Amino acid sequence: MATKDECARALDRLAVKLGGLGDGDRAKHQLERTVSCRIPDLDVTFHGTLKDARLLDVTSYDDGAAAPQAQIRLVIPSDELLKLVDGNLNFVSAWTAGRIKVNASFGDLLKLRKIF
Repeated sequence: MATKDECARALDRLAVKLGGLGDGDRAKHQLERTVSCRIPDLDVTFHGTLKDARLLDVTSYDDGAAAPQAQIRLVIPSDELLKLVDGNLNFVSAWTAGRIKVNASFGDLLKLRKIF
């Protein structure tokens, strides 16, 4: 099981990866949504905003503290989050196998697939 700090650093790496997209690629991912990422094995939820293929204003909510409601909600074990961010886990395969739970509109799901 990964730690909360490892998960936070993974989300930071994801933010850097998304922030490094060129303007052409960024234009393909026009999406502004609030996002929460619940890590059940650590009892923590990270909440932030996905805007123009950038992950912004990420805050953590520990020990079951209620995070704000998000438009896109992910539930993913800590180890799976690290694998996903590092490119060792395919988003679609993990989602269809039930390793990741996603609550989002179909359109948002398609855009998430392209980002990851």
